[in-house]
Amino acid sequence: MGHFLCRNTPSSASRNEPMTEQMTGAQALVRALEQVGVDTVFGIPGGAILPAYDPLYDSKKVRHVLVRHEQGAGHAAEGYAQATGRVGVCMATSGPGATNLVTPIADAYMDSVPIVAITGQVASAAIGTDAFQEADISGITMPITKHNFLVTDAADIPRTIVEAFHIAASGRPGPVLVDISKDALQATTTFTWPVQMQLPGYRPVTRPHSKQIREAARLIAEAKRPVLYVGGGVHKAQASAELFELAELTGIPVITTLMARGTFPDSHRQHLGMPGMHGTVAAVGALQRSDLIIALGARFDDRVTGRLDTFAPYAKVVHADIDPAEISKNRHADVPIVGDCKEVIADLVAAIKAGSARGDYTEWWRHLDAYRETYALGYETYEDGSLAPQYIMERIGALVGPDAIYTAGVGQHQMWASQFIGYEKPGSFINSGGAGTMGFAVPAAMGAKMGRPDKDVWAIDGDGCFQMTNQELATCALEGVPIKVAVINNGNLGMVRQWQTLFYEERYSNTDLQSARRIPDFVKLAEAYGCVGLRCERPEDVDDTIRKAMEITDMPVVIDFVVHQDAMVWPMVAAGTSNDDIKYARDMAPKWEHED
Repeated sequence: MGHFLCRNTPSSASRNEPMTEQMTGAQALVRALEQVGVDTVFGIPGGAILPAYDPLYDSKKVRHVLVRHEQGAGHAAEGYAQATGRVGVCMATSGPGATNLVTPIADAYMDSVPIVAITGQVASAAIGTDAFQEADISGITMPITKHNFLVTDAADIPRTIVEAFHIAASGRPGPVLVDISKDALQATTTFTWPVQMQLPGYRPVTRPHSKQIREAARLIAEAKRPVLYVGGGVHKAQASAELFELAELTGIPVITTLMARGTFPDSHRQHLGMPGMHGTVAAVGALQRSDLIIALGARFDDRVTGRLDTFAPYAKVVHADIDPAEISKNRHADVPIVGDCKEVIADLVAAIKAGSARGDYTEWWRHLDAYRETYALGYETYEDGSLAPQYIMERIGALVGPDAIYTAGVGQHQMWASQFIGYEKPGSFINSGGAGTMGFAVPAAMGAKMGRPDKDVWAIDGDGCFQMTNQELATCALEGVPIKVAVINNGNLGMVRQWQTLFYEERYSNTDLQSARRIPDFVKLAEAYGCVGLRCERPEDVDDTIRKAMEITDMPVVIDFVVHQDAMVWPMVAAGTSNDDIKYARDMAPKWEHED
């Protein structure tokens, strides 16, 4: 995946002049955060972490954002990290404060997002006694962190912070937890800066092996039906420019996963869209019929492959990833390349330029263009005049434009946002891919907007997701974070209802949110949180409503888009089936031509 830009190296002044000072562990924590370049922390205080909040009060460099729920703090840190390329930071107290961070930590782990979660812990003498608000958070999060630390000695705090930021940002990015006992925060220590990291054995490989690069270039030259399968790792490595050069040089079709939307421009003629369960027919068909897959920073997850033993049966695989554990994990790699995607792609470009042979993909493109033309994305409109959610996405994309940052929750609205908003720039679509966390959009948008105040930030949310974390609208209103929230309100847990329609004989068990009764009324709710609330129920009002929201720049805006409850996401590969069985509408499958 790649190296995140993180301002986590001390300034040259502090490097040249060692700093030694007596202070408490809590003061050392805040000073270390300042030294590694942290400017924003999302959190909620409580007993065990309280000693750290006292010196934080005096910090001129670190802005603390008081969220309304620790899950919001974690997702805000993720949104901040994804929007800025720096490490996001969240903070919570022990016990339930820490356990409320488990969901965003798991989310960050699945999507390789660099965050550092700092938690307070009960005093070291009480650890293991079931003390008040004690939870073994380092034990709980061990499977979902890149690394975690339990610190019980004040002297270890500065070094641990430096190590945590280095681990989170380097190699394959990910979440790191630092759990600090209350007595370590209260004790007096000697603060010395800079500190030496002690990370024996942690050496992420970034330079790819030249032999593997040459072998990959040879396979590309020989292929008749190659595909560039681009994952989130290309964006994490900040390698979109290199990817663009590789694509233009070779003429190979490009598909971008949910986590890579925008890494290659949607408008580019070589872009076939997103692969997978709700990908385009052209992208899914290209993978299934390819003879070579060049996988860059992608992990062959089940949502992309469908039934694994039927996935891309004719294809050899070149798999490049910074994490060696991903290579050949799900699909055997004929050419495994461990390295940072920026360096891998640059080396591939050089190797292809050095070689004489170039592939002729004329016939391949004839097939792919036919898929693209015949099975273009489309959607149903409704005679009763009710809103199609896909139309809303098209209009938001057209009016707000490609310079904005879009976040999404999880479900139908996430898929429509990925399909019908055009993404031209890397990092413009931030969503929960691997974990599929409902409630992600609003706090992630808050974090993204605080990290990039120059950008318009739109949260595309569902009425189910929105009700999980909408309390962070209070944070946005009070902190002056003017995000826009488009609630796609179909009155249901839409994606679950879609599955009930297709696979459970329309038995709608516990998916009706009954928001037709306006419980809650999202417009009134927005106003109660100090935001502007708007409602749109007719196609002819969509543009005016979006424009009205865009004109408001000094406070958050929530738009309640009331849409048809039976709108579905197509295309679709049903879970556990082959990608060959993709449907582009209900009971309608593409006709694949005979393959030699």
